[in-house]
Amino acid sequence: MHSLASLVRSRLTLLRALRAAGTWPIVALGVGYGIAALLPGASAAAIGLLVGRVQRSAGDLGALALPLALFAAALLLGHLVDAAVDPVEYLIRERIDGAQRVEVASLAVNAATLDRLEDPRIQDLLRLASADPRGWTEKTPGDGALAQVGLMARYLGGAFAAAVLAAYAWWLIPLVVVPALATRSVHRRQFIRLARLSAAGAPEGRRGDYWQRVIMSPAEGKEQRVYSFGAWAADRILQASHAMNDGMWAFNVRHRRRNMATGLLMFVSLGVAYAVVADAVVHRHTTLAVETAVFAAALAVFGAVAGSFDALEVEGAMPVLDAAARLRAELGTAPRSLSQRRPAGVRQRDAPPAAPPKARAPVVALSGIRFAYPGAERVVLDGLDLTIHSGELLAIVGLNGAGKSTLIKLLAGLYEPDAGRITMDGEDIRDLGVDTWRQYLSVVFQDFVRYPLSAADNVELGNAVVDLDAVARDRAAADAGLDQVLSGLPDGWGTPLSRTRSGGVDLSGGQWQQVALARALYAVHTGARLLVLDEPTAHLDVRSELEFFNRLVDRPGEASVVLISHRLATVRRADRIVLLEGGRVTESGTHDELMRLDGRYAEMFRIQAERFNRGYDDRADEELA
Repeated sequence: MHSLASLVRSRLTLLRALRAAGTWPIVALGVGYGIAALLPGASAAAIGLLVGRVQRSAGDLGALALPLALFAAALLLGHLVDAAVDPVEYLIRERIDGAQRVEVASLAVNAATLDRLEDPRIQDLLRLASADPRGWTEKTPGDGALAQVGLMARYLGGAFAAAVLAAYAWWLIPLVVVPALATRSVHRRQFIRLARLSAAGAPEGRRGDYWQRVIMSPAEGKEQRVYSFGAWAADRILQASHAMNDGMWAFNVRHRRRNMATGLLMFVSLGVAYAVVADAVVHRHTTLAVETAVFAAALAVFGAVAGSFDALEVEGAMPVLDAAARLRAELGTAPRSLSQRRPAGVRQRDAPPAAPPKARAPVVALSGIRFAYPGAERVVLDGLDLTIHSGELLAIVGLNGAGKSTLIKLLAGLYEPDAGRITMDGEDIRDLGVDTWRQYLSVVFQDFVRYPLSAADNVELGNAVVDLDAVARDRAAADAGLDQVLSGLPDGWGTPLSRTRSGGVDLSGGQWQQVALARALYAVHTGARLLVLDEPTAHLDVRSELEFFNRLVDRPGEASVVLISHRLATVRRADRIVLLEGGRVTESGTHDELMRLDGRYAEMFRIQAERFNRGYDDRADEELA
């Protein structure tokens, strides 16, 4: 009973997926499938009528006109239906699969913290639910829904063909249907097992996909070619392929005997039916016309019931739908669909911004923050207290591993602290809502992303939920020093920043950093009130770095700035400098105050100054970061 209930639920899930296709395509599909399903039975009846007329016509060709016309009409209608149904199937499949991919993307976006997406289980579910088949056993929800509708139509056609059989002898129906059901059951169980084996191989598939991207990506291609590990990576792809597929191959080999047995079932059941009817014709208990109709109808019934290709489509699609359901349970339903968010280049004038910008920069306080990365034993931040005052330029320094970048990730809401809280003007950002909080936040991460989009899109992504503000975009470019780069691009703002795009160009590391800075500053000029910069000038030359910091220090104060930099000479003009050690703030003050304190900061500053005087570039002094 439980298995039957599960089967019914899975079929209903597939049918519900059809809603994404729209009413009229579904109606057209149903009509087309229905006609196609009835044609085998109609053809069997037409053939029987034709043979009967041939026997009785005594050479009168006119008597054959009607059955010939009916048979020809059935053949022509079958070809017309096939031609008409193909584009409808394509439309429905793409709409269903498109809706599935949008939902999966929406669920991924809804994962507010990175630890959820970093979970290998979630990664496997995302890969499986993405409706992107990577093997012959993997199918999409569109494939499964179409197969389910086709199966229902085929059963309708099988019933019609069975009626033709019943006109001769009702006992022929169980003789054909029972072996057909047994054949379908064997194949269905086989496909279910194959689908489960395929789903179990998802982690290995993910590893193989990664190494394939490494080999084919221009970015990783530099190291791959210099270090000559291409063959090693290709071997990892082969190993992953074997680990993912060997179980399915072995299963198919083990079950080839069952496949032979199902073929024997078909031979025996149809053979017995044909032999009985043929004997009746020989002994003149029935006519050749009836025999012909029974032969065609029996084959149609067996094909309608035993046909199992749809089982592969259905069972291959179910793991995709199951993975999406598990993602919903893990990540929650997205508060809004991606279609309601505003991508770069698409502007909606009617919708208000998600959060009205504050006229002043808020006071942000971190209190009693304790944090360790999921699965790690080391505590990165332990009892950290820090206040970012309204409009101040706060510099955070410390040795590598002190927790500076981790602090930024917590500020951005990418992880939640294990203890403590972060407040904006006294309100916990968890109560405020992470989406609302991020409307006030702008970040340049140390590992910023280089989007293969136009220069305009790369900057406008800094605030994709507001109407395009070209003035703010130009200001951001000027503040980041990007305006000089733009003047040298062949199509200015419209130039794609990727050589893989038509008319595209690539930028140097320093120019890409200016793009990332402009993206963050565009967010500030369109409402963000806290600008967080993690090593924002690591790729810039000395002159560009100095110009940027001068503009940062002389800013009008519309946003507070948190600056992380290992080059202490650049942070000395900050309003306040804090030193992180042992997961907490150990020193705080202006540069002059900290130098008079003669503590750890003063020691680090003197070491860097000495190295600089000796001719070393202190921007590369990572150990004193």
